[in-house]
Amino acid sequence: MDDLIATLPKAELHLHIEGTLEPELAFQLADKNGISLPFASVDAMRAAYDFQDLQSFLDLYYASISVVCTEEDFHELTLAYLKKAASQNVRHTEIFFDPQSHLPREIPFETMLSGITSALKRGETELGISSRLILCFLRHLSAESAQETLQLALPFRDQIIGVGLDSSELGHPPSKFVNVFEEARRHGFRVVCHAGEEGPPEYITEALDLLHAERIDHGVRCMEDPALVERLAAEQIPLTVCPLSNVRLCVFKEMSEHPLKRMLEAGLLVTVNSDDPPYFGGYVNENFTAVQQALNLSRSELIQLARNSFTASFLSEPEKQKLLAELPAETD
Repeated sequence: MDDLIATLPKAELHLHIEGTLEPELAFQLADKNGISLPFASVDAMRAAYDFQDLQSFLDLYYASISVVCTEEDFHELTLAYLKKAASQNVRHTEIFFDPQSHLPREIPFETMLSGITSALKRGETELGISSRLILCFLRHLSAESAQETLQLALPFRDQIIGVGLDSSELGHPPSKFVNVFEEARRHGFRVVCHAGEEGPPEYITEALDLLHAERIDHGVRCMEDPALVERLAAEQIPLTVCPLSNVRLCVFKEMSEHPLKRMLEAGLLVTVNSDDPPYFGGYVNENFTAVQQALNLSRSELIQLARNSFTASFLSEPEKQKLLAELPAETD
């Protein structure tokens, strides 16, 4: 199955660009920008990727991205991910970025956006990867902070396709952000939302009913609520699942416990993604391989996951059909 996974055209829909910072690049940027990292070496930084939960990861994550400062840094970070994705036959990617992680460091919104979007343009022309950009609000911060961030984004509406909600889930339900998402929708932004990772299934329902999310990021805890599973299947709400992340952040103890196969069997529009790949042990192909081996996914199930990734994307229908036509037949 490894050859199939390597050659499958696929889209990645759940990827935090700040979370693609490899330790080698982190040390290079730290040296360039005169910033000290809380690690003695690249190996020591990698050794710190032993998380007890989502918050323990986020603490390290926010410390690490302090080295990303200039437009050039954001460009280099984004291009490095795109090159890796291209090597794994990712044909389209929808990337999250977190302005609120950088604004307190007095990095202008336009600086981060220009660095990311210039790399995305290179990805399209030089690597053949189409892309869309999604601004995420940090849910551990206030709704007022999210509203201020949305106002900064409005002059660049043509460069950002949607808004999402990420960071610490527990204690920060989607209902906290109803007003900002309502305004974002008025301005034509598409809506996605992290829900049902550490938070309960009720957060998924809130994301759908209150924020009008078109796609749920993670969503694995939906399996605790049969009525919700039935709804997600009937409405074909995409779920952007990140298997290695779920295990490394202790949502599940082992990959064999992961519900992805059961989600497929329940008719859910589930996709496989890498979330923050250096921290969790792999990019999209490694995630495919991990679930295939642990859950004994068939050839047809792997192809269905790739098919789902294009179906769930924000590409236009002609763009989707062009990429879907490249997939092999779903026969075992």
